[in-house]
Order: sequence, then C-alpha cells, then structure tokens
Amino acid sequence: MKLKQNVKNAIYLGSLCSVAYFAVYIARNILSAVTPQMVADGFTEDYIGSVSALYLLFYAFGQLINGAIGDKIKAKYMLTMGLFFAGVTNLLLPVIIDKPNAAMIVYGLTGFFLSMIYGPMTKVVSENTEPIYTTRCSLGYTFSSLLGSPAAGILAVFLTWQSVFFVSTGVLVAMAACVFTFFTVFERRGIVKYGQYKPKEKGAGNIKILFKRQIVKFSLISILTGIVRTSVVFWLPTYIAQYLSFSPEEAASIFTGATLAISMTSFIAIFLYERLGHDMDKTILIVFTSSVIFFTLTYFVKLPVLNIIFIVLAIMSSNAAATMLWSRYCPSLRDTGLVSSATGFLDFLSYSAAALANITFAGAIDAIGWGNLILVWIGLVTLGVIVALPYRKILKK
Repeated sequence: MKLKQNVKNAIYLGSLCSVAYFAVYIARNILSAVTPQMVADGFTEDYIGSVSALYLLFYAFGQLINGAIGDKIKAKYMLTMGLFFAGVTNLLLPVIIDKPNAAMIVYGLTGFFLSMIYGPMTKVVSENTEPIYTTRCSLGYTFSSLLGSPAAGILAVFLTWQSVFFVSTGVLVAMAACVFTFFTVFERRGIVKYGQYKPKEKGAGNIKILFKRQIVKFSLISILTGIVRTSVVFWLPTYIAQYLSFSPEEAASIFTGATLAISMTSFIAIFLYERLGHDMDKTILIVFTSSVIFFTLTYFVKLPVLNIIFIVLAIMSSNAAATMLWSRYCPSLRDTGLVSSATGFLDFLSYSAAALANITFAGAIDAIGWGNLILVWIGLVTLGVIVALPYRKILKK
C-alpha cells in the first residue's frame, strides 16, 4: 500500500513539475521561433543575437544565484515567483523592442526569473520521491522542456511574433497560480516535505563531496551540451531559412517538426541507458560519438531533406548526453544536500557557454558562413567524446 502511494505521489508531483516546465520552455523558445519573422520585419541577426545572449547570461547567473537560494527557500515560492514575474517581463518585450537597451534588460530579466524554476524543482522532486521515480519525474519535465520548442514553433506559424509573446505571458501567469495552489495542497497532504535528504557520506553538504561525484567531468558536459541544445537549436530556424533556402513560414513549420522529434530524445536516452546496464559513462560516450557522425553528415550532405534529418539526429545525440546529466546525475546528488546548488551551478555553466556561443554564432554566420559553422559544431561534440572517455577506469587498470 505504501509503495502504491509513493507511485501516486511521484505522479502528482512529477506531472505538476512537467507542466510548469513546459510553460517555461514555451517562453524560452519564443525568440528563436519568431526570429525569421523578426528578420523579415527588419530586425538584424546581430540585434536578436545580442538580445538572446543577454537573456542567456541573466539566466545563467540566475541559475547560480537561485540554485543556492533554492536550497534554503521552499520550491513553492521559488516556482510561483519565477513564473509570474517572467510573465510580466515577457509581456513588456514586444512593447519596447524598438528600444535596444531597455529590450535587452527586460528580456534578460525574463531569463533571471525563469532561472528560479529548475534547481528548486529538481531538489523538491529528488527529496520527495524514491530514486527510480525521481528519474521518471525528471524524464517527464525534461520531455516537457523539449516540447516547448515545437509549441513555440506552432505559435509562430499561426500568430504574429508580437502575439506569440502575449500568449506566452498568459501561460506563465496561469501556471504560477496553478503551481502555488497545487503545492499548497501537496504540502497539506504530506506529498511534499522539505529537507528530506539523509546524508550517506561524511562531508555531505560540503562542496568538496561534489568533486568525488565527478562534478568537473559533468561541468564540461554541461558546457558542451548547453551550446548544442540551446544555441544551435536557437539558430536552427534561421539555418533552415538561410542555408537551406526555405521561407520564414516554411522554416517555422520545419522547426516545429524538428523539435517534436528532438523532444523524444529523453526517452531514447533513458532506454539506451537501461539497455547498457545503467552505465551512464558508456551511454554518454556512445551518444557523443553519434553526434560527431551526424554533424559530419550534415556538413557533407547538401540535399535539404537529408540535411535536416542529419542535423536533427546530431542535436538529439548531444541532447541524450544532456539527459544523462539532468535526469540521472543531478538527482543522484540528493544525499549531498546540494541538489539545487549543484544543478544551478551546472545550468550556469551551460547557459553561460550558450550565451557566448550565441554572440559568436551570430557574427560567424556572415564571417565564415553556415558551412564552416557546422565544422565548429563538429569540433564541439568531438570534445564531448574526449571528455566522455572513461579515464578513471583506465587509470585503475
């Protein structure tokens, strides 16, 4: 009976977090989805790249700050405030978009408020579910995050880019109200309790313990996968429109389909992980290697349909490594007492790298062209293969 109740509680909590994170990722992917429309309206890639880069920097530093705060403050308050205030700033962007400095700051604040979600959410799930259900819950909101891209793409197909921002605001504010209401109910029913971790190792709660848990290796993985899953995906609609010569409307539709396929990555990654005997290191090595192969095929194969298939498979392969990071590694740190802080730190690295990449890619499009930019992406995932090599096992031998 207790086992059955634990399953129900995990479903309740995991479902709420998944829906909340879906709203977050709709908001996060809007600018990417509407970039072709905005370029057609006269905005430059450099300007949009600068706006998105500042957003990512605010999001990155917000993860670092809010991750630490999330180990101290209840997830209910962190999630509610983050969703609500992100909705407010998201509403303002299309109104002041013609004022560059104000627009960049406002959209940067959107990133900061959205950064209040992931770390505290991972902590509350890991502390209130059994490890097997924690993985399933994190898989659920990882899947929801990937669905955010096609959802934003669908909105961009049917609405003007200004209207897309307004719809997203409504979703964020409504979700803030739902989160506060349901978390209150969960607390009263005992589904959610705070400070549930029980230290299993001497030094738990001390940052030094994270070095024993391969935090350096996963920091590098966070940086590399962050660039691919955030910056490469951000520029995907523009890549489709410019490099493959599709119209902005066609690019938005293709982007929607591509990101729907990418949204399946988390399930494929966990399936592969389980087939490999729950060997996280081997899984990461295999998927990074696959990403190198598919990005290489993207470079050589110019036929639009095959080119799109290969770049989507390359992104999916890299995202599978990210799934191991966020769905397996971070929740496994619950006995350290630093789940939110560690998750926030890793997200900080991921989005700092993505912000720098967004600025670099925006300039590189004109400077070196899309073809050479693909070579850069090949180099990034090749570094992932090197990082994923089982050095510890080799040294033990």
